[in-house]
Amino acid sequence: MKRAVVVGAGVGGLATAIALRAIGWNVEIFERWPRIVGEGTALGIHPDAQAGLAGLGLGRELHERTVPYRRAQIRTPSGRRLADLPLKRIERRGGAPVRMLSRVSLIEMLAQRVNPATINTGVEITDPAALRAGYDLVVGADGVRSAVRKAFFTGAAEPRYTGVVAWRGVIEGFRPQEYGETWGRGQMFGMTPQAPGVTNWYAPVRTPEGVTESLDDLRARFAGWHDPIPRVLEAVDEETVLRHEIYELAPPLPSYVTGNVALVGDAAHAMAPALGQGACQALLDAVALAACLKAHPDDIPQALRSYDARRRPAAQRMVAASRWMTGLAVADRLTGPRNALLRLLPL
Repeated sequence: MKRAVVVGAGVGGLATAIALRAIGWNVEIFERWPRIVGEGTALGIHPDAQAGLAGLGLGRELHERTVPYRRAQIRTPSGRRLADLPLKRIERRGGAPVRMLSRVSLIEMLAQRVNPATINTGVEITDPAALRAGYDLVVGADGVRSAVRKAFFTGAAEPRYTGVVAWRGVIEGFRPQEYGETWGRGQMFGMTPQAPGVTNWYAPVRTPEGVTESLDDLRARFAGWHDPIPRVLEAVDEETVLRHEIYELAPPLPSYVTGNVALVGDAAHAMAPALGQGACQALLDAVALAACLKAHPDDIPQALRSYDARRRPAAQRMVAASRWMTGLAVADRLTGPRNALLRLLPL
């Protein structure tokens, strides 16, 4: 039985372990945190990623844990409608609506399908090169600051600050009249469903690198925006708010594979948040990697080349689209022409 080691137990790492195990591989996972961390708020699972989860045997549970997201608008800070988010188009093309769940719930769902004896937590991989000799495959699923990428793809790409800090949280027992996003100058505010009776909110804001703002600063930023945005922020419990500087990889990697090493998820293609595709792309990576290894069971280098050809162009197009859309959503100038453009775009 072939042996793989997966470094990182996030969405991409756990999904990869499940997918490899399903094609007969022996898989071991190393995670640097003392436990599997399910931190985060809502994720939108697009139809192609839903199909990937169904292929891992998680389709029914996904539907049980998620709520559909079918209608949402983009508005100005005064509340004027600019456009609809393209949820109907996604459903029409993909045959299913985007489905929302918390990252905690997705991690729980994936972790339950992995043999606990194969997960090694609290392990910092300081010499990834040493893993190559002991395993047929090394998978780097260890995020934007990937130790695996740093060891095997030297100088190819580095984390680059996008200029955006993402604030996120949830409000229980509250549902807005309209879900969607409000685009202003240098910042935006969005709300989606997360679970019955639970609303997810997020606020990407342009912030100089290294500057730390408080929740009161965030409230001040959105003071005067249309209802219910100020009310939502006023009701937020500071202990539950998440704040992260957003990084992407630059320049794009010339390959996601080298030798018997493959990258998945943010280790390969960390991206800006506007399209909400990070988790989906990680799931697609995991499914594709296993499919390519199954198609070339006796030729791992060929399987990895096939994986790279299948996933890198698609993922890098998504990175570019996410960068463009994030820049549009939090533009700090020319917001008038931007708003006029939104009325014309076939979103």
